[in-house]
Amino acid sequence: GSEAASEQGQEEEVEDRLKEHMDNLLDKSAKARQAALQSLRLALSSKTLSEFLLERRLTLTDSLEKCLKKGKGDEQALAGTVLTLLCLQMGSGPEGEEVFCSLKPLLISILTDSTASPSARQSCATALGMCCYIAAADLE
Repeated sequence: GSEAASEQGQEEEVEDRLKEHMDNLLDKSAKARQAALQSLRLALSSKTLSEFLLERRLTLTDSLEKCLKKGKGDEQALAGTVLTLLCLQMGSGPEGEEVFCSLKPLLISILTDSTASPSARQSCATALGMCCYIAAADLE
């Protein structure tokens, strides 16, 4: 029983940290937002969190949208990477498609913006390709 309780405690601790990182995506400081994006990237690439993310996908999508719109260079590049990982976690169902469809126009906008940094454009291109492959219901 204590092993299960310990595992439950670790799970809650991970979720609390993820919630904190998601809150930090709305920070005024670009450094704080980038640190939060780095932490989310690490978490989403190392653990399956689809249950946790399912309930919070709209909040996270809104926060990523703000990072993509208002951020510059590195922040946009990280937001594109986190978006790709979020899409992978959501999978090919309606939730993944919803995330993809809501941010697709913004990804295209950054990708075609010649003033955006190359790293941001590359990350948005990757996000667009991966999310389209995983989550787009419309074959075109």
